[in-house]
Amino acid sequence: MKVLITGASGKLAAYIIRDLAADYEVVLMSRRKPADEFSHLPWVEGDLANFADCARAVAGVDAIQHIGAQPWPVDHPSMRARAEEQGIPFDATFKSNMLGSYYLMQAAVEAGVKTVVMAGSNCALGHGFRISDTPFPIERLPIDETHPTWPEDSYSFTKRAGEDLLASYSRAYGIRTYVTRIAGICPLERRQAMAANAKPVQSWSPWLYCWVSSEDTASAHRMLMEAAPELPVHDVYFLNADDTSTLEPSLELIERFNPGLLPLVTQLDGHQSFLNCDKLKSAVGWRHTKSWREHL
Repeated sequence: MKVLITGASGKLAAYIIRDLAADYEVVLMSRRKPADEFSHLPWVEGDLANFADCARAVAGVDAIQHIGAQPWPVDHPSMRARAEEQGIPFDATFKSNMLGSYYLMQAAVEAGVKTVVMAGSNCALGHGFRISDTPFPIERLPIDETHPTWPEDSYSFTKRAGEDLLASYSRAYGIRTYVTRIAGICPLERRQAMAANAKPVQSWSPWLYCWVSSEDTASAHRMLMEAAPELPVHDVYFLNADDTSTLEPSLELIERFNPGLLPLVTQLDGHQSFLNCDKLKSAVGWRHTKSWREHL
């Protein structure tokens, strides 16, 4: 099977490339040259926001691991100056994440691609990158895929809308599409830093103290691709470590910093995550295997 990996010069893509390259014919796509360790693999230099580039990349491909994206809302009021300093256009998030996914899916239809696994984000909920003074309305804890979403910024919106975009292609063309709602990707060095810098929590975080290892993210993407024939034609899955990034137990965090949420809690044992990944575990047998706590 021939697999295209977009965003191939990115940090997460490197883990997915390593996971797949020994068993599949892998093709890489990115604007920048991928790491030297992947120089033996074919690379399509291209931009997702260019349909011709997408069409070249998907030629002869059976499956796509869609990892490429603009990873933050460059037009966010508090981030606009940072984007301008880096020379990033204000519409880069929308173009890369929305138009880029559309071009890729349209090219996939024309190329006869069977399966697409896309790296989404837990930000699809809308709990992070808030712009208004309105807090994200949590309805229950832990949060699963049935929880309502309320995105405000371009990154969160495009990640949520991307889920619906892929679903529409599954309905229309039968392409099997799967989106992971990834939370705080942590390679080994970041997990080690988390342990080295761990301190008591001082306040409630709207980000919900979520994280997941790079290795576990890659394994989930592989499992979804390989299990596609047995899965629903389209689905969305939270992809998050089983525990939080804090020293304190999860329920203690609520009791101390956000007690108004206590009536919404169904079960929070120990350091249990505020995001529920049972759906992914049930679908493909995925398990969280890496922990920052082993470095404490």
